[in-house]
Amino acid sequence: MTDSSIRLPKVLASGDDDSAVDVVREYFYEALVKTGRIRSGALWDEWDSTSTRQRDVDIFTADDLVAVTLLSVSVDPDGAQVLLRERHAEFTELLREIGPDRDLVDEADEITPESPAWRLETALWTVPSIGRTIASKLIARKRPRLYPVYDRVVGEVLGTRTAHMEPIRQALRANDRELHHRLVTVRERAALPATVPAIRILDVLARMQVKSPR
Repeated sequence: MTDSSIRLPKVLASGDDDSAVDVVREYFYEALVKTGRIRSGALWDEWDSTSTRQRDVDIFTADDLVAVTLLSVSVDPDGAQVLLRERHAEFTELLREIGPDRDLVDEADEITPESPAWRLETALWTVPSIGRTIASKLIARKRPRLYPVYDRVVGEVLGTRTAHMEPIRQALRANDRELHHRLVTVRERAALPATVPAIRILDVLARMQVKSPR
């Protein structure tokens, strides 16, 4: 399957979903030779060290700042001060405007600069040490089914360095949601829980194309 809105990871573009399942299993389950531990990113989806994640869906917390370190980024002390204290109410309101978490494939309307998620992302860019990559990971932490993680690696593989969320939304909805259904099937065959969103499977396949090309 191909779609003009994004460039699919090679394993999906080839139609080899068996290999896609193997790649996802490697990411989530295989220990790294260097450390003997699984990748820190494999802990991201279910990280909830304070057991308050569900309660705090509209509030950025210190545990969110710990969670993003699992994806190899961090917010500096000045940024944490602004995010968690000085502009706490502003970001809480922006999160509330996004509404509850839901699958990106179900978003019928185009994502534009007026969309709540886009406005939250651009507001986060004004926080010290938070740029596009960290902003996307913070929002994905609060709305994991809706907001796809972005970084340079994923942007290069998917061809989404100019725009990320909207092209992925289009790709997921194309051809009767074929890509979304394939991602869900890969997740299920890899024996991952439904708490790992379909868009996260796309992220992992893109990331592993560069990080573990075998």
